[in-house]
Amino acid sequence: MYVAAVPNRNSPPAILLREGYREGGKVKNRTLANLSKLPPAAVEAIRRVLKGEQLVSTDELFEIVEDGSPAHGNVEAVLTAMRRLGFAGLLCSRSSRQRDLVVAMVAARILKPQSKLALSRSWSGTTLADMVGIGEADEDEMYEAMDWLLERQDNIEKKLAVRHLKEGGLALYDLTSSYIEGVTCPLAALGHNRDGKKGKLQVNYGLLASEQGIPVAVSVFEGNAGDPKTLLPQVDKIRESFGIGRFVIVGDRGMITQKQVDALCEIEDVDWLTALRPEAIRKLLEAGAIQMSLFDERNLFEIEHPDWPGERLIACRNPELAERRRAKRASLLEATANELDKVRRMVGRGRLRGQDAIGVRVGKVINKYKVAKHFVVHIDDDAFDFQIDQVKVGAEAALDGIYVVRTSVARETMDAPQAVRSYKHLSNVERAFRCLKSIDLMVRPIWHHLEDRVRAHIFLCTLVYYVQWHMTEAWRPLLFADEDQQAKAARDPVAPAKRSAKALNKVHSKRLDDGSPVQSFRTLIDHLGEIVRNTCRCPAAGPGAPTFHKTTTPNAKQRQALDLLGSIKP
Repeated sequence: MYVAAVPNRNSPPAILLREGYREGGKVKNRTLANLSKLPPAAVEAIRRVLKGEQLVSTDELFEIVEDGSPAHGNVEAVLTAMRRLGFAGLLCSRSSRQRDLVVAMVAARILKPQSKLALSRSWSGTTLADMVGIGEADEDEMYEAMDWLLERQDNIEKKLAVRHLKEGGLALYDLTSSYIEGVTCPLAALGHNRDGKKGKLQVNYGLLASEQGIPVAVSVFEGNAGDPKTLLPQVDKIRESFGIGRFVIVGDRGMITQKQVDALCEIEDVDWLTALRPEAIRKLLEAGAIQMSLFDERNLFEIEHPDWPGERLIACRNPELAERRRAKRASLLEATANELDKVRRMVGRGRLRGQDAIGVRVGKVINKYKVAKHFVVHIDDDAFDFQIDQVKVGAEAALDGIYVVRTSVARETMDAPQAVRSYKHLSNVERAFRCLKSIDLMVRPIWHHLEDRVRAHIFLCTLVYYVQWHMTEAWRPLLFADEDQQAKAARDPVAPAKRSAKALNKVHSKRLDDGSPVQSFRTLIDHLGEIVRNTCRCPAAGPGAPTFHKTTTPNAKQRQALDLLGSIKP
């Protein structure tokens, strides 16, 4: 017997089970059954049986011997990115147990941010420990590896600087803080709170990055350290440790103050780029150096002023930003006025009396929306009234949408539009801070109490962001991110940033061109984690039979995500 496929004109071929026989010395065939309605797999099985093959069920062929199948696809993705970046060599040229542990901790934090203790109890959830070859490492070993990493921070940062900073290029710098649990860390102090955690001790840390926002170095300071005081050590680090003699340091107006400008002017071949504070902009407006009528023709122009000798001032006005600020201020003033009106009615009904009591209640209300400076209040023992100071409101409104970029870079080196674009590159550092602090990496809260462990923890998280930054760039086609990065260099530097039509379509439809869902970095990592590695063995060989690994096959989207990581370059 055999299976034959017989052509059937314009229809699919007929699949027939046939038998050959002899009659009168001649070989003839007859059809025993029509198999056309069977699925192809069943037809193939019949064909193989007729050829003499012995078929067995998958349960008889092999079995999975472990209760849980560890996630593997997400581990493969992260380790692929790290190999493309030469990450292990970045840490140290020689292989060691400590280097492998740091690689594992960096990869693990991308997969799922958690404490060292929690990580030591969750190695079996993924194939990471096996892939890196660290076994079941405990938290004490990881703490020792963190100490090892901190000792090599300077060398690692020098290697990153060689990769991502260039002579005559930009160096972005900004400072943030994260709250810390406990009170024994020498770095912990009360300071300018950026986390919304009132009363919490914190540490400050400054990130030095390339023009694209790639982290190069991180410095940790006491929680009450002022932003400007941390700037000049970064300049010294770039010049002395990294060996870059000519560059432009970019910082916000709270970072590069006049004192820092005076110091930078004494350093040869080091330029700076920042912005003026509102009070300085108001001074320019009052002096007539900034004429609002000029913004009718263009949204930026250069000016000069004797108070800033030898500097370039580039005035910019964003009408959309001006309207947003006007609307927000009006909303806050209205909300505050409504709250104060309630207090006025309470005083009028006699429910609230005495200057002290009224003053305390007014103070709580008027500071709620941070617009107290725009209100004039009159408090007596049995009376309260208020009004909005329209003069102050008008003075503030005059600055709506206006900012002034301030720089020492010569016009021949950087024209006005490019100077504005360069200043706006600081948003790349802000993006890094958001990623470090948010659900992606969760640098906070900091539970370490030793000063060096806090420094090592923040440096480790910076290296995690270094790997994630490159993965995110490679995965732009799959994420909500805008793929049209070339348009940034040509767009109007003052106008609000706008996404491309393709990016907006991804945001609104939540779908890619092929109809698949758009992913965030976290959901894509989790989706790759659905690729698991099973440990199997042949049941017929007995319980002592050797085992082997079998990884589930990636689907089309998982395969695309893994392939895209091949574009990563150090």
